[in-house]
Amino acid sequence: MELLAPPHWQCADFISDLHLQASEMPTFSAWVDYMQSTQADALFILGDLFEAWVGDDAARVTGSFEAECVSVLRQTGDRLALFIMQGNRDFLMGPALMQACNATALPDPSVLTFAGQRWLLSHGDALCVDDLEYQAFRQQVRSADWQDAFLSKPLDERQQIARGIRQASASRKLTGAAYSDVDSPTALALLHASKTQHLLHGHTHKPGQHLLAPGMVRTVLSDWDLSATPPRAEVLRITVQAGGTSVPIRLPAVSLPTV
Repeated sequence: MELLAPPHWQCADFISDLHLQASEMPTFSAWVDYMQSTQADALFILGDLFEAWVGDDAARVTGSFEAECVSVLRQTGDRLALFIMQGNRDFLMGPALMQACNATALPDPSVLTFAGQRWLLSHGDALCVDDLEYQAFRQQVRSADWQDAFLSKPLDERQQIARGIRQASASRKLTGAAYSDVDSPTALALLHASKTQHLLHGHTHKPGQHLLAPGMVRTVLSDWDLSATPPRAEVLRITVQAGGTSVPIRLPAVSLPTV
């Protein structure tokens, strides 16, 4: 997808990997505060907004955590341009959710032209090519046949399956298993193919900036975890500057300055 920012955009925010879930209310509360207060012209959520998303029908359950999240998203989508990309945890977010949130689905990868530069946007999991087991799983669950079969199951059964997957993931973390990072040659090749020089992504939970080649940069967004020590919740912000392109800056989500 190629997205050209309209002339009136002066500020765009980028977040990812919030892993929203009912058991982590501090993170949810910080997210709500941010969504209600940001004065950006556009917000890009680059995957894993939810810890798990088992189908858009989950948000139609009155009083559910998913329904509450959709209400927050809708309020934000009604006042600014909202773009949402699927991640490895919430790849079942579909058209019904986007319509309910007044949001635009953002394919992975996408190119944004804004503030005098072309930015390559991705969740990042497809670039972790060394993790062969995950890449095989990713290919399976992104297929139409697998998704149709899964979504045909009753909602409570899908939720139970998701809980099992989360428990398995948590157990793996406890073993100290190393997780694959983004492959630099793969990221660089994608930058060249898309005629961009700056990749923005999440997924790895390793915020930072990496120089891939002269003039070629990979910036990793922060994950959010308000229960961690110290708490983590950052927004990557790009603003239009007179006479040149803005450099992305990291800001704490809980106390963003007025644009």
